[in-house]
Amino acid sequence: MQDMKQEDVVEGAVNEGALHYFDGSQRQVLVSDVEVPYPEGRLIVSSTDPNGVITHVNQSFIDMSGFTEDELVGQPHYILRHPDMPPAAFKDLWDTVKSGNRWQGYVKNLRKDGAYYWVYATVIANIRDGEVRGYTSVRRKPSRKKVDECIALYPTMF
Repeated sequence: MQDMKQEDVVEGAVNEGALHYFDGSQRQVLVSDVEVPYPEGRLIVSSTDPNGVITHVNQSFIDMSGFTEDELVGQPHYILRHPDMPPAAFKDLWDTVKSGNRWQGYVKNLRKDGAYYWVYATVIANIRDGEVRGYTSVRRKPSRKKVDECIALYPTMF
């Protein structure tokens, strides 16, 4: 997973910082204040292995993330983690799906160009022969009211 590059960033105020992930890795990110609206009528779909490494993405995922398919497949899904997302949200996600339950929630994702987009995500385990083989996430357009609630709530969860 590579650090972000200034030449990839969209216009807008840019903040630089390091994101530290639960597995001990870190990444330098450049974050702008540009929101990319979620397109009407589209679903973002991705699959991962049991460790959260991306194995499949659909075209909507590619379009919204700003990454190519080759840049996404083989990377940890947290490549999209926006610094505004509280770690508690992802702990809840992993605790829920590892217990065999479906997780749903609002997520602010970081694009390759430093912009961001909000999604309403559903994550489920892919179980074959009684064993978790990976996870699938389907994202759809979020309610703006719920996004605004998350914007107020998430800073209190750090």
